[in-house]
Amino acid sequence: MPLIPVILWTDALVFVLLALALGFGVYAARHEHLRAPWRRVLRSPVGMVTLLVLGSYALIGVLDTVHVRLRLETSASTAPAQYAPDVMSLLDLALSDLRTQQEKTYSAPFATHLFVKEAIEQPDGSLNRAYPRLQYGGRNLRDPDTERAADIAARTLIGALKGLIAWAFFSAGWLWLLARRRTASLAQVAADIRTGRTALPWRTALITLGMLFLLGFIAAELAASYHLLGTDKVGEDVFYQTLKSVRTGLLIGTLTTLVMLPAALLLGIAAGYFRGWVDDLIQYLYTTLNAIPGVLLIAAAILMLQVYMTNHADEFTSLVERADLRLLFLCLILGVTSWTGLCRLLRGEALKLREVEYVQAALALSVGHFTILTRHILPNVMHIVLMTLVLDFSGLVLAEAVLSYVNIGVDPTMNSWGNMINSARLELAREPVVWWSLAAAFSFMFILVLAANLFADVVRDAFDPRLRTVH
Repeated sequence: MPLIPVILWTDALVFVLLALALGFGVYAARHEHLRAPWRRVLRSPVGMVTLLVLGSYALIGVLDTVHVRLRLETSASTAPAQYAPDVMSLLDLALSDLRTQQEKTYSAPFATHLFVKEAIEQPDGSLNRAYPRLQYGGRNLRDPDTERAADIAARTLIGALKGLIAWAFFSAGWLWLLARRRTASLAQVAADIRTGRTALPWRTALITLGMLFLLGFIAAELAASYHLLGTDKVGEDVFYQTLKSVRTGLLIGTLTTLVMLPAALLLGIAAGYFRGWVDDLIQYLYTTLNAIPGVLLIAAAILMLQVYMTNHADEFTSLVERADLRLLFLCLILGVTSWTGLCRLLRGEALKLREVEYVQAALALSVGHFTILTRHILPNVMHIVLMTLVLDFSGLVLAEAVLSYVNIGVDPTMNSWGNMINSARLELAREPVVWWSLAAAFSFMFILVLAANLFADVVRDAFDPRLRTVH
């Protein structure tokens, strides 16, 4: 085999999370009370746009989650297969040029020379301080000063043309599927989408997909010859680092949610429904946990993990596995320290729902507590759960950046927006300022968090029973 799959701990949890999401999607599709709110989400233009943006981030994260080891070439054909110790993802293989084309040090976006001057030996033996030519950035140019602007414009047009062609093929296939489903002609479906006479905002969706296709193909075309977002101190491509950091941000948000959700749901609803000593015990638990500074608890847990990994270094065959364990441990600690807010909200909502007429009628008819909790309480708090989870996702993405900034976040060898911001501290003190690492991490993180927050607003409006309107 040319490669063998490698499943890290976080990879396995991501696959479990995807399976749970798929199972929930199939279950919701068969029940109208769950299908109707998600239909309202999709009918919102804002919901459709943000869902596509989040989907593009998720696609990058999934490609970076499938890990493999490549087979090494051996001289003898009968020799047993040997595989490289380096663990790489499908995203690494797709971006192999960006990963391997490393410069000497800093270079600005679209630059053809280094950002700092160096002593260059002249043919006569004298030394002259100048900006050395990059090894890979703009290597196709003979005279960068006169050819670079025209080459960038030409590559932008080529990338835009490729993106439009890909978008046209995708749109044609989607129109064909819609026409087949509606048993209508392609011309009629296209006219309905163009004029906005569709149940779902397909016009908005296709426009958003067109912009994503254009940006993706233009970035790919430019990154083939230039360092699109420059290089860092050791010459690594910043655009590659930013794309690799997408998986870390998504995992911090999703896996932490997977950890904190069961505790928040179980304890919050139980405290509000049963009241009495159960409520007192759960309140004491999360009040005590809130009294512990979260940063100190995270720092202590990460330091304990570092001591363990140092004393058991032989258990980790690669730096990727070591960094993956630290990421998993960070998700667990963040989950343990972040469930209290949702638990408090669910407790207050359950206290209110316990007094409504249909719950009191169920108690009078001796309906079991488990049935009441699952059929009456839980469905009526799901809008709070969904809205809080999406908002917490945004907060956790930002928390990773802050924790990595103070060196108690993910492993320094792992690509993350927090590590990029942390490494940019000294770069901002340079003259001239090296700004592109911070700007790249901030831009990608800002778009993700903004899309998640807007999506949370749409989900809240769709799932909150008090905000539903009759159409």
